[in-house]
Amino acid sequence: MNRTLIEVLPSRVGEQATVRGWVHTVRDQKRMQFVIVRDETGLAQVVLPKQEPPSELNESVSALTVESAVTLMGTVVADERVKLGGLEIKLESLVVDSPAEPEVPIAADSALDKRIDWRYLDLRRPDRRLIFEVQSTAEHAMRDFWRKEGFIEIHTPKFMGSASESGAELFKVEYFETQAYLAQSPQFYKQMAMAAGFGKVFEVGPVFRANPSFTSRHDTEFTSVDVELAWIESHEDVMAFEERWLAHVLAAVKEAHGQAIEETFDTELVVPRVPFPRVTLEDAKQMLRDAGHDAPGVGHDLDPPSERAFSALIKERDGHEFTFVTDYPSTVRPFYHMRHPEDPTLTRSFDLLWRGIELTTGAQREHRSEQLLAQAAEKKVDIEPIQYYLNFFRYGAPPHGGFGFGLTRLLMQMLGQENVREVTFLYRGPHRLEP
Repeated sequence: MNRTLIEVLPSRVGEQATVRGWVHTVRDQKRMQFVIVRDETGLAQVVLPKQEPPSELNESVSALTVESAVTLMGTVVADERVKLGGLEIKLESLVVDSPAEPEVPIAADSALDKRIDWRYLDLRRPDRRLIFEVQSTAEHAMRDFWRKEGFIEIHTPKFMGSASESGAELFKVEYFETQAYLAQSPQFYKQMAMAAGFGKVFEVGPVFRANPSFTSRHDTEFTSVDVELAWIESHEDVMAFEERWLAHVLAAVKEAHGQAIEETFDTELVVPRVPFPRVTLEDAKQMLRDAGHDAPGVGHDLDPPSERAFSALIKERDGHEFTFVTDYPSTVRPFYHMRHPEDPTLTRSFDLLWRGIELTTGAQREHRSEQLLAQAAEKKVDIEPIQYYLNFFRYGAPPHGGFGFGLTRLLMQMLGQENVREVTFLYRGPHRLEP
């Protein structure tokens, strides 16, 4: 059976078409019956005159329940009075492939947790589908840019035999007669690829964080987007790449979905100009204080209220939604971040803020074996469990750096959503393991 998608019905006026989808609404009137059917490409109106006595087809329409999966066949007719595309289908046959129970358990305005309980029903909504169309376009644009820039895609292990530099936020799992950890980042393996001579690599894959946080931007499993570059001069090279790459991705999404995003989510996707503003962490704090805001003290990162206030200041000053905050103190960065040669209390690292949310964290990594060991000792890192990692730097490693971020945070900001749960296909959190 040939299936006609609703989006191509305008090209089928005067012809028979077979539409397969879900019952969106039913209006069973005295003289006419109307069914709005929905597939993955849109909505269409189906009409059937009511006979007296009712025909078998009339009775089948009267028995329809919302969200039933159906196959409808009829002639496509143009009618400018019809709000759904100026056309309708004159129903000729109906098959109920799978009937829905009479009471649908959720609605568009149901509580978020309730909608996640019935996520597959929630995802039938066109606005939810748009989220994942945007995600697909964004990932395709990422890979397109990486391919043109000569990157290699890697897939790193998600079972680790030991913790990284810290046991914090790691899930322990049984692994035959021992225990393993679920990877919270591909960081060490990206750096192995640098030592292996791969040059430029990326990965899009799952990571796991045993973080008992219930904020709108945290989850225990998410898709991480990671990039690493070899033969760089400093973290400036990493930032320069990221801003070009991100501008390309947002331009591709805006071209494909900009109007739909604005109409559906009431938010305008702005393609950023390059370069992005760059402000050191301490200068950012001073800007906040000068504007009358509270700011964390020396040696501390920006907290969420400070990030939001600082982004607003940059938007006012520079007209830009993105800002790189640079030069974080070594006390708040991992031991493998490279120190500034002129001030070893600071690292060659950065966070990228987008409209008040930390989107990415990046840095130049320390590639010199002796210096890396010294920084590990300074931070009292137990090096025995990560000796395999330290071995990457014993036989000539190039200067390198990179960044990583959660895909759901990108989508959340891109679509003006308030919670990563809305843009995650199936969310996982401290109290969420189903569906």
